Amino acid sequence: MSIERSLISRSGSKCELCGSTENLQTYEVPPDSDGSADQSVLLCGTCRTQLDNPDQVDPNHWRCLNDSMWSQTPAVQVIAWRMLNRLSAEGWPQDLLDMLYLDEETQRWAEATGEGLSDSDRVQHLDSNGAILEAGDTVTLIKDLNVKGANFTAKRGTAVRGISLVQDNPEHIEGRVNGQQIVILTKFVKKSS
Repeated sequence: MSIERSLISRSGSKCELCGSTENLQTYEVPPDSDGSADQSVLLCGTCRTQLDNPDQVDPNHWRCLNDSMWSQTPAVQVIAWRMLNRLSAEGWPQDLLDMLYLDEETQRWAEATGEGLSDSDRVQHLDSNGAILEAGDTVTLIKDLNVKGANFTAKRGTAVRGISLVQDNPEHIEGRVNGQQIVILTKFVKKSS
């Protein structure tokens, strides 16, 4: 069974956050989704657009979380927790957050993107020039790097697209070079504009 069919079956052909039946699509929950149904949710276009574009959020649309936050699906709980944190300044989301309970593993997953943490608590990954790196950024290597165990040298000037951040170490990022997923020290990269 495909992931999309599994999600449609699990959700009853509705958005797992707001219940809409329009424009449904699979959404892999960041930061480290393996693409499985357990780490994905079925979302409508409206929810997906607002998740991906925080500047387009309509707080009233998210009142639907009053119901969906009680889902037994951890991926849905994670998205609900993150959106409630993002909207907590509105007042009513904070009340819902106070009622929401996540087990330890789900809570760690929800916090993995830094959502809900204050700026001082959030681990920041900085490039060699002090620019803040975010998951999905493209960086350029500023020196030749010998890749241990892979028997090649990542050349200076190589662009590394779609990086991921090592959550517990602000000096490490991961990216694909020469078809290999490698760990790179942030002091050896420059963020591409």
